[in-house]
Amino acid sequence: MQKASIVGTGSCLPDRVLSNRDLELMVETSDEWITSRTGIHTRRIAGKGEQNFQLASKAAKSALESAGVSAADLDFILVATMSPHMIMPSCACFVQAEIGADKAFAFDINAACSGFLFALDLAAKYIASTPEMKILVIGSETLSARVNWQDRNTCILFGDGAGACVLESSDNGGILDSILHSDGKLWNLLYMDSPASKNPELLDPERKGCFIQMSGRDVFKYAVRAMEDVVVQLLERQNISINDIDLLIPHQANVRILGKLMERLGVAQEKVFINVNKYGNTSAASVPIALDEASREGRLQKGDLVLFCSFGGGFTWGSMLLRW
Repeated sequence: MQKASIVGTGSCLPDRVLSNRDLELMVETSDEWITSRTGIHTRRIAGKGEQNFQLASKAAKSALESAGVSAADLDFILVATMSPHMIMPSCACFVQAEIGADKAFAFDINAACSGFLFALDLAAKYIASTPEMKILVIGSETLSARVNWQDRNTCILFGDGAGACVLESSDNGGILDSILHSDGKLWNLLYMDSPASKNPELLDPERKGCFIQMSGRDVFKYAVRAMEDVVVQLLERQNISINDIDLLIPHQANVRILGKLMERLGVAQEKVFINVNKYGNTSAASVPIALDEASREGRLQKGDLVLFCSFGGGFTWGSMLLRW
């Protein structure tokens, strides 16, 4: 049976590196405070010529080159993001124009930090129904435009970047299974307001601004438990154990969440890909950036079982299993 297979990956990081020492000059914090609580040392911050769609397009071109696929052959472009530079048109439409994918239809999906997994799941279902499709899936964020730089609890966490992959149908390997969840009742623990309404009847005086707001302790508690539960669900459904997994690529939130998750799953650290120390939390871009780095570093071999898991605002969370 044919499945959706990842045939190429790519990523793009902004040029500017923002270190913890730099943040000490911007907000009341310290390198030791940030490192001990998050494990993050640096993050990338977008500059001129690095709008969300431009990062996404560069990651897309890298993935297409890796796959040996022309942009003209793409049928569908799906971008997971919660920080597009415009509300309309979609980031995906800008990417379509930027890379010259003239026959592809394109749209965005927003499931916060889980967006890339939700997008992959959707792409896999398109390919299941139309196996000849070639699909480009991108996770891209410019969260530096959506944080309060006076709030040390959030501005230290987030970074910018994009990751992409090309999917085709294949008889060998591919996406084997996925489980996705949402819980809208808990939205107020991690959210980002929209711009102020121009309709006075819809204006909410309680809104503080169009930037990320988070109840860190609550998010930590829910994130660890939710990712553990959904991974266990998926492993049980596939009748395999965590020891059968060759590489776990989790959402790169912070090292304390990742450490607790590894402890509860009983997975060895050498089987987990971690790069949050370099890039911070890049939301929907974190898993595809990590996937591209893992691939280019030789951490993935043909036939490997790869497990993704993620958690984000909404709340949204999920896991996905694929054969590389």
